[in-house]
Amino acid sequence: MPHRLVRIAAAAACCTVLIGFGAPPAHAAHVTAVMPSPVALTVRGSSFVDDRGREVVLRGFNVSGTAKLAEYGGLPFASTADARRSALAMRRLTGANAVRFLLSWAAAEPVPGQLDQAYLGAVTAQVGAFLGEGFAVVLDYHQDLYSRYLFNSGSWYTGDGAPQWVTAAGGYPKESCGVCVQWGQNITQNGAFRDAIADFWHNRTLQTAAGPIGVQDAFLRQAQGTLAYLKDHLGDQFAGVAGVDPFNEPYAGRYDAGQTADTWERDLLLPFHRRFRQVMDAAGWQDKAVFAEPGMFWNANLGFMKEPGGFTGAGQLGPRYVFNAHFYDQKALSGVFMWGKAHDGQYTQDFGSVRQRAAALGTAAIVSEFGSPVSGSTSDKTPSVLKGMYQGLDSAVAGADWWTSVAWPAPVLSSTQWQWDIYSGRHREAMNGNPAKIQTAGDAWNGEDFSVASADDAGNVQLRVDPRLLDRAYPAAVSGEILAFSYEDRSRDGSATLTWNPVPASLPNVAKVAGDGQYAVLVWRSAGGDAPTELQLPASFPAASTTVLSDVAGSVVTDRRLTVAAPAGVHYLFVTNAPPVPAEIRTAAQQELAAWLARHPSPKGVPSSR
Repeated sequence: MPHRLVRIAAAAACCTVLIGFGAPPAHAAHVTAVMPSPVALTVRGSSFVDDRGREVVLRGFNVSGTAKLAEYGGLPFASTADARRSALAMRRLTGANAVRFLLSWAAAEPVPGQLDQAYLGAVTAQVGAFLGEGFAVVLDYHQDLYSRYLFNSGSWYTGDGAPQWVTAAGGYPKESCGVCVQWGQNITQNGAFRDAIADFWHNRTLQTAAGPIGVQDAFLRQAQGTLAYLKDHLGDQFAGVAGVDPFNEPYAGRYDAGQTADTWERDLLLPFHRRFRQVMDAAGWQDKAVFAEPGMFWNANLGFMKEPGGFTGAGQLGPRYVFNAHFYDQKALSGVFMWGKAHDGQYTQDFGSVRQRAAALGTAAIVSEFGSPVSGSTSDKTPSVLKGMYQGLDSAVAGADWWTSVAWPAPVLSSTQWQWDIYSGRHREAMNGNPAKIQTAGDAWNGEDFSVASADDAGNVQLRVDPRLLDRAYPAAVSGEILAFSYEDRSRDGSATLTWNPVPASLPNVAKVAGDGQYAVLVWRSAGGDAPTELQLPASFPAASTTVLSDVAGSVVTDRRLTVAAPAGVHYLFVTNAPPVPAEIRTAAQQELAAWLARHPSPKGVPSSR
């Protein structure tokens, strides 16, 4: 979860269009999109691939922090109808194709050894609502501060995760975080949390009503039952489930003598992920990936928070695991360590480290949590922070350098933003079960407000931030290998339009085609064959102002999707929603793009990482 400011307070208080190299680009009328059936995803090298062998980029949101509340029984939605309404709105407003769906151990197993069939049935229906709309789903066993049952009814903070019978059997001390200004400080200062989570990693034997059992064993037994239930009850929709995140934001709690964060990952965290892999296999999930998170502070961007990790020294995880990272700008969240706004290229190094670790581990990467608050003292930074984060997900270089320093190849990172909560600002959560502490504002969770969506009085879902930030172009499915991608969203920070990747003066006709519009550029090495490459387009690309420049003839623009079948070789696509320019300018722009591509070291000579 976002507020990981663990030590900060203490430290610092109808138509198809044929468009080719030899013909001037035209414009397309939109047609009604047809929702795809769930597609099975696997991992190949550093990419997700679909059943046609195309590289797939996942983009979406977490649904939802409501699962951490008691309000709806640990479910992300009050009803299946709300889940479906949310899925439809997410697709319409953002073009997303994936969600990270939160699960609750406490709700799944409220009594030791007994699964709650009503909860599992509701989870299955709500997951099915997203699968039915063509979303890929990553399930997430979520925890924050291990369990809400570690906290007293009058506590300033709360947690979620483990059931009450686990914490009762643990006999943990009265929780206390001392002088904690941020709830995340509990991670290093709350003795009850630190003892409980350390017990989990060491599989401490607990005396329960079902007899003595190791606490990690209990969790894994529950997980196997839950996953088996989901597989059996989702039917054909099960194909659209990409995998499971076994444990949100893992932290040691307490290190053993001589142990460091990276040796803890090696000796305790990775073995847990491998045990979870065995559980998934036993439940019939052999073809689904473990979305394995490393220690939560391995990529913190504040030096005094950062710890070694990221599964260094682990060798190759391989295609049945995904490197699953989170990233929040702790400097921006602090309100102390970052003055002003985020800038062009601010997060390229942070997200570059995710790409590097995934490559070293021989698998794909996903950033399954990132974001910035929608309200509060640091929310003025959010427009620039979110723009910068999406820039880092899309590309390995700053916008100012993109046209001159294109990196070959540079995987586009899959991601799910925190978060999508249609009940934002309308909760009624009794904090830690206390009826005198009803939480209604924001996320109803420790003072957070990260949801980019909410519903009005009539139940209509709407965005709470600039739609240009969230409704984005991205390479949804690429036949071959993505070599480079950039999207200039022209999002706004107040009255200012942020343009971090302007078309350079060396491409004057391309600049005229782009004008003041949004644009995307994709360079890819096509594998040939009949599987098309598909670029997701925002709703802001209407028929009258969608122009495509490409070296490939036969591009088709339909509703929010650009599709092209390309022969084997390296190709480019440039698409913009700017008002159309004369045909001679478009032709000249195509020639500039072809020359630009030729000027760079040929990506044909770069060994494929896929």
